Amino acid sequence: MVAKRVQEKMTSLFLLNCVDLKSLPPATDPWPPAAATATATATTVLQDVLGELSDATAAEIRTDTDAVTLASTDFGTIVSSAPAAVFYPSCAADIAALVRASCASAYPFPVSARGCGHSTHGQATAAGGVVVDMPSLGRAAARLAVSVEGRYIDAGGEQLWVDVLHAALAHGLTPRSWTDYLHLTVGGTLSNAGISGQAFRHGPQISNVHELDVVTGTGEMVTCSRDKYADLFHAVLGGLGQFGIITRARIPLVPAPARARWVRLVYADAAALTADQERLIDLRGGGAPVVAGLMDYVEGSVLTDYQGLIGSWRSPTSSSAFFTEAGAAARVVAALAEEAGGVLYCLEGAVYYGGAGDTTAEDVDKRLELLLRELRYARGLAFVQDVSYVEFLDRVRAGELRLRAAGLWDVPHPWLNLFLPRSRILDFAAGVFHGVLRRDGVGPVLVYPMNRDRWDPDTSAVIPRDEDEEVFYTVAILRSATTGDGDQLRRMEEQNAAVLRFCEGAGIPCVQYLPHHATQADWAARHFGPGRWDRFVERKRKYDPKAILSRGQRIFSYPLA
Repeated sequence: MVAKRVQEKMTSLFLLNCVDLKSLPPATDPWPPAAATATATATTVLQDVLGELSDATAAEIRTDTDAVTLASTDFGTIVSSAPAAVFYPSCAADIAALVRASCASAYPFPVSARGCGHSTHGQATAAGGVVVDMPSLGRAAARLAVSVEGRYIDAGGEQLWVDVLHAALAHGLTPRSWTDYLHLTVGGTLSNAGISGQAFRHGPQISNVHELDVVTGTGEMVTCSRDKYADLFHAVLGGLGQFGIITRARIPLVPAPARARWVRLVYADAAALTADQERLIDLRGGGAPVVAGLMDYVEGSVLTDYQGLIGSWRSPTSSSAFFTEAGAAARVVAALAEEAGGVLYCLEGAVYYGGAGDTTAEDVDKRLELLLRELRYARGLAFVQDVSYVEFLDRVRAGELRLRAAGLWDVPHPWLNLFLPRSRILDFAAGVFHGVLRRDGVGPVLVYPMNRDRWDPDTSAVIPRDEDEEVFYTVAILRSATTGDGDQLRRMEEQNAAVLRFCEGAGIPCVQYLPHHATQADWAARHFGPGRWDRFVERKRKYDPKAILSRGQRIFSYPLA
């Protein structure tokens, strides 16, 4: 019956897809092929393949409008690219069967894994091909298993990090490295890097993995680690979905704290903020600054809407406001912002304690006293609150729910995330925070440093090339186009382009995190650079020689050049 429904709906869907594909950038070759005869043949091939898979596997295959529409876009809602079908696997073997079928076909069709669809430029789409609905893997039962003795958790690639957290906490344990937003899948963040304020100490999430189960672009099911099939292991981590679909990850665990002392400090200029951030993340020992390593989490943000400062800052769910004496604080902040030219900065940090950890409340009090004495923030603008460890890690969820209630979550998100060398962060701040972004309204902007030696150079993730600089920065420009008229989105995208032009003109080397580029030449030159691009291509030929996986990234097309 499923096969019959696939047959009936496929032809009309392909006609729709072929029209949509005309608007795609040239880095992705249209699939099915453009020629009429080839298109008809490719359509028939995929119809037959999906019909056979519906009979041979326990997977559900849908081609109805609701399923296809949902899989056609993502969190960004900027790119729309319809698949021919959506594949709902019951196990990893179903995914392997799908990929093998594409690989064996005369017309290999694109296959993309979709978790929460939290990409912003169609990276998880599969134009004219098949999108794999990863959450289907965990619908029968949560695929989470904690080994207390081994200090790890086995998590399905479809599992959300918030569920990983709660499963580990049930045993007094926790992963070390997080993203700021926990309602993302394990496989999704490990395919990029997974960063937040803990990365300075523990590295990104891809530096905190023991083992992976992967379905490669040839349909092989492989268990890999640093000791077994190490090249595949490193290729997949940060590999943008190009080499394999992660179906399981083994994540190391450590004793979990119970509480977090959450600190926010306001700064009048970028130089003072970044100097203090770098002091806090200095883990060299010996002659390190007195405040080095005293915080477990270090981030920062740029504040341009100072009059709405109190309401716009994220507040814990247990309190209606982060600050005390909000009125007085608002007046001080407004005066400081006027003096600073309309742009302020905030250092956000946390110290974990209690629970199974070895830091006590008294230890935190002493640390905080030292921090507030030594750091160079604007005096009188230090705000501290004590929250649970879970509440701190999952703090962004409350903001999401407020935006959903206001109808402001499912809107275009023209995000731009950059990695920048430490030596140019102040030049960037002057030209972008006080220049480009001041010419129009701007949403949340994060800025914080990380230590290079916490990143494994064997993975596929790309960070700034200057190895003489131990520290580099991430800048996340996270905007939402809420007006719905298209003009605001256009202005924000033009502003993103202006930021990149400024970097190029000023000679500031930068690479995108959660990257998107229009052509393969841009990927090679602007993102990877010589050497790294060669390694990336070599791995592609080895693990996905027919360029089946994640063509929505627009890096490779079939056949491989």
